[in-house]
Parts: sequence; structure tokens; C-alpha cells
Amino acid sequence: MGGVLKAEPLWVETFTGLRMRQFDRLLKVVRERGGNGPGGGRPWCLPLADRVLVVAVYYRTNLTMRQLAPLFGVSPATVCRVIQRLRPLLAIEPASRPADAVERLWIADGTLIPVRDRKVGASSRNYRFSANVQVVIDADTKLVIAAARPAPGNTADAKAWRDSGLAERCEGVTVLGDGAYINTGLVVPHRKRPGRALLPGEEDDNAEHRRVRARVEHAFARMKHYKILRDCRQRGTGLHHAVQAVAHMHNLALTT
Repeated sequence: MGGVLKAEPLWVETFTGLRMRQFDRLLKVVRERGGNGPGGGRPWCLPLADRVLVVAVYYRTNLTMRQLAPLFGVSPATVCRVIQRLRPLLAIEPASRPADAVERLWIADGTLIPVRDRKVGASSRNYRFSANVQVVIDADTKLVIAAARPAPGNTADAKAWRDSGLAERCEGVTVLGDGAYINTGLVVPHRKRPGRALLPGEEDDNAEHRRVRARVEHAFARMKHYKILRDCRQRGTGLHHAVQAVAHMHNLALTT
């Protein structure tokens, strides 16, 4: 059975949201991380470029293994093995502390992602079984700096942030957060006190804070063009790998 989709510009740009040069950069990263494997075993029935395309299409469309299989001319089991093998290799590069950290402005926020795995998610305020994923973006470039491992969806943002380990990566950088991040070290809006309205200057500060912090919501909206983040059927570490890979592809789409 011959497949339809190949790692060619028409299919890559139609099914992944990446231009061919962006996909080539993703492919290069996967190859450098050992995507071809150590060799010596049974060879894959698809070349590495097509296998990377399988994972990217899966994250973009959220099609099932049975639906993806005929598109690439392979069995559902092969699609599953390809995704399991390559998904860690698509992860975003760990962020290092920038040299101009004092001058940088980052934004942190959490987003709820519906999941099927009861060990990963929890019933949350969006009335679905979800996981809370903390993400940090650069306010100027809108690139994803880091994304934490998922926490149950009923976890408060402040607790999810403290448990995420992202604070260490943000050391020395000014990070904005919304009102849910009080007492976490993030810059949050001014709060009204009982019987006292905000001062005029504080109201202006809050308006500017909202304007800048909205950029992280825009980043979430773009990341959720990858439908795996709208209903993740993966179990175990599958959601974590999906978020990391989507963040990587989101950054590629903005920088090349």
C-alpha cells in the first residue's frame, strides 16, 4: 500500500503549519539527537523525514493511528512506534539564562489541556478532565522559553508554578504573571484593598500589565492550532512530549 503524504513542500506546509525550511530545521534537530537510531536492527519502512512528518501531522491534526496509517502507507502499529520513538526528540531546546537577563521581560501563565489519562489530569474549572501546563514566553519575541511538566487541572497556578521548577530558569529575569501568582516572585497586578480603591497610577500600571500579559494568551492560541493540545489521547508522558514538541514547532514558525 503506497502512502500519500511525503516530506515534500505541498504536504509539509498543508498538514503541519510549517514552511519547508522550518521543517528542515526540525528534521536536522531530530537527526542530530539520534533520530536514525544506532542502526543494526530492522530498518524503518519510512525514511527519517517521513517519520518526523508523521509526528508533526499527528500533533497538528490529532488524527488517530488508524487514520494516519493509510496516509503514509504503513500499519497503525508502525505509526504508533514512530510516534513513541521520535516524540522526545522533537522537544524544545532547554533555555539558558540570557546574557542581558536584567533587560529581558518574560511572561508566565498556565493553560488547561483536556486529557484522557486519569493519572495525569483532574476535573477542573473548564468542566473537563484537564492538565495544567505552565509556560514561559519572551514578551518581545513571543517565543516559548520553557514549558513545565503537566500538573492536574485542579492545581492552582501558584502551586503549579512553585512545583514546576521554572522559577530557577527565570532567575535574574523579570517575569510577569496574573493575579493567581501572588507570593511567587512574579510581577503581578496591584490588588484592591478592602475599603480602598486603586490609586490612579496603580490603575495605569494594571492596564499596561494586562496589555503586555495578553501576549502569552496569543501564544497559547497559536500553540493550540496543534489539535493535540485540545484533546490529548496520549497516556503517561505523552502530553509532556506533545507540549514540548509543539513549543518547538511554534518557535520555528516564528523565527524562520
